[in-house]
Amino acid sequence: MESPITKSDIDLQKMREVKRLKSVEDKRVGSEVFDRITLKTLYKLANQGYIHLLNGAISTGKEANVFKGVDDQGKIVAVKIYRVTTSDFKKMQYYIQGDPRFNVRSNNKRQLINNWVLKEFKNLNRAYEAGVRVPHPIIAKNNVLIMEFIGDSNGTPARLMRQSQISNPQYVVDKIIDYIKKLYNDAELVHGDLSGFNILMEDDEPVIIDLSQGMVVDHPLSGELLNRDIENLIKDFKKMGIEISKDDIKRKIMDL
Repeated sequence: MESPITKSDIDLQKMREVKRLKSVEDKRVGSEVFDRITLKTLYKLANQGYIHLLNGAISTGKEANVFKGVDDQGKIVAVKIYRVTTSDFKKMQYYIQGDPRFNVRSNNKRQLINNWVLKEFKNLNRAYEAGVRVPHPIIAKNNVLIMEFIGDSNGTPARLMRQSQISNPQYVVDKIIDYIKKLYNDAELVHGDLSGFNILMEDDEPVIIDLSQGMVVDHPLSGELLNRDIENLIKDFKKMGIEISKDDIKRKIMDL
């Protein structure tokens, strides 16, 4: 039988081999994502049973990559890894300053990213507890966030709403507005970047993702961000064949 140390060494090696880097660009991206501190973080999470294996990328972005992982129980999870080298620190500072839950005074980039990941974890928790369909957060450590995988039992990730054929547009529109209402009134959060690019469709049900920039409702910028979310969604709803005004959505959210 393998000792826990041997098993962790094997797990870490599997993580290092998560992606076969063939081109120069792939090697550059791989080194940005799996730097030394990130590998140590993944090693610790493997020791704790949160990750047994990383398979492949679900999504890639300038600031973070999301990988499909498997925990010690064989359950598929989503592993979001923020990059220190390419993240937009000015944007992060903009969204995190004034949030009473965080007191980030340091200009240390890694510390800012670690707080950003913790912010997303807390926002997901608040949304989940308020009854909003979001990926259930599992653990946040340094620049790594592990959460519920949104997709089928075979490991196929759910598609973005913008890329999906919506069979019942009115139902989806009503559901999203209800989630914004719960997010605002019960979780006391504003998403801040909500559109069809940050909503997944799982079995014809919308799932809201990417709450890292979400702000508490008493933040001075929350009203402006809520209006932006609504304006973005109106455009998405129109593409689905549903016409609804900004005032109508706000009335539903505020119970006016």
